Amino acid sequence: MRRVADEPAFVLHRYDWSESSLILELFTRRHGRIAVVAKGAKRPSSNFRPVLLPLQPLHVAFSGDAEIRTLKSAEWLGGQAMPAGEALLVGYHLNELLLRLLARDDAHPALFDAYAATVGVIAARAADATEPALRAFELLLLREIGLLPSLAAQTGTLAPLADDQAYALKPEAGLLEAADDEPRGSLSGRQWRALQHALDDDAPFTALLPQTAAAPDLKPQLRALLHYHCGVASLRTRQMMLDLQAL
Repeated sequence: MRRVADEPAFVLHRYDWSESSLILELFTRRHGRIAVVAKGAKRPSSNFRPVLLPLQPLHVAFSGDAEIRTLKSAEWLGGQAMPAGEALLVGYHLNELLLRLLARDDAHPALFDAYAATVGVIAARAADATEPALRAFELLLLREIGLLPSLAAQTGTLAPLADDQAYALKPEAGLLEAADDEPRGSLSGRQWRALQHALDDDAPFTALLPQTAAAPDLKPQLRALLHYHCGVASLRTRQMMLDLQAL
């Protein structure tokens, strides 16, 4: 059986498999999203038990050629605190997006690096940095899986963007001129081109942060686009956050 060792990974989700074992959805750097069975992980004496936590950087080893591989080892790399409270829900939001939108066994090393960087920002609990990091990750996710149109031109006509004209990103139509009654939920042509330029940078996540921080109206547009491609009216983590705020 094929064996992979020393693979950077994060736990996205876990399911009970038997009285003593778990099935894990992992996001790995070189193999993408994979499913593994962690045999005996629920036993108190298991070496897996204290390390198989979400939003924590791991190095794992696994083997097998079937859809569900066998987890052989998992080592916690440390270096960051476990997110708590609202930060934990934000992390679960990232995980839900990956589970819904990433196909299994489809590697995205650049997206993995952006995910790791975003989790680092969340764990640091820097409130002013969390939203820009989330928007940067969402843009990179959509770009990586081919669901983000070019932000340097209008999608339908490929006409160039005017600096001061407002444009909106629509799920079914791409980037187009915003309606007169749509002042919110749109960005100027200059802002969209700056976002595309950052996406094309050699270090896109870092390059995107100042651009997303300066574009709060990007949030509702990306939310609508993500919900459209996920096939849901609202993500579970977002609904959970709204319910908690209501309490």
